[in-house]
Amino acid sequence: MSKSNDFATASMAIRRPVEEVFKAFTDPEITTNFWYSSSDGFIKEGAKLNWKWDLYGFTIPVKVLDVKPNRKIVIEWGEGKYLSNLMWEFKELNNEITYVSITNYNLQGDGSILTDIIRDSTSGLAFVLAGLKAWLEHGVRLNLSEDKYPKELTDLKNE
Repeated sequence: MSKSNDFATASMAIRRPVEEVFKAFTDPEITTNFWYSSSDGFIKEGAKLNWKWDLYGFTIPVKVLDVKPNRKIVIEWGEGKYLSNLMWEFKELNNEITYVSITNYNLQGDGSILTDIIRDSTSGLAFVLAGLKAWLEHGVRLNLSEDKYPKELTDLKNE
């Protein structure tokens, strides 16, 4: 991971066993309940995937670099000047609580551009963890990705 300040991070305790929390990020059938719309495969070491957010017509390429079951996932995602790394770390606090940290690092840009990227990434990671928590702990789909930039907001900007 980068040793400079070009990273964004968010962490949260999830009141579920580490195996369940880890699987929520590796199995797209679960992940689609709190993050992206679809993936063309499971997170497993060496996989090359595409994650899609249908509402925004947005797809991001993903390359899985490292998977340590129930401990760590590292991916490379994006392309060109938007290429960066994402790392999840899972710490089992007890049989029913897992502490998850997600860090987006090797972010590219200078000055205010990098500051904007870090701010947006931090916000996005916090939303992912909040959505994960609501889904795994309460079975509630918060639609955070959909509501971050709702179509209605886009329509208002165009008036």
